[in-house]
Amino acid sequence: MRVNGKEMTLGNNQSLLQFLAANQFDVVTLAVARNGEIVPKPTYDSVMLCEEDTLEVVRFVGGG
Repeated sequence: MRVNGKEMTLGNNQSLLQFLAANQFDVVTLAVARNGEIVPKPTYDSVMLCEEDTLEVVRFVGGG
């Protein structure tokens, strides 16, 4: 699996939410695109990942 341009091993079957939690991502402050499509936050727990997936994880940053 590729995450933000880096190859990662997925291991066992995981939902997107499980993957994000295991890799210390704060789901409150991010958006995720899977294979080029934005994943709605309420579906993170039901989206099952596979080794062929490409994820782009973007964090929101405030400022001014």
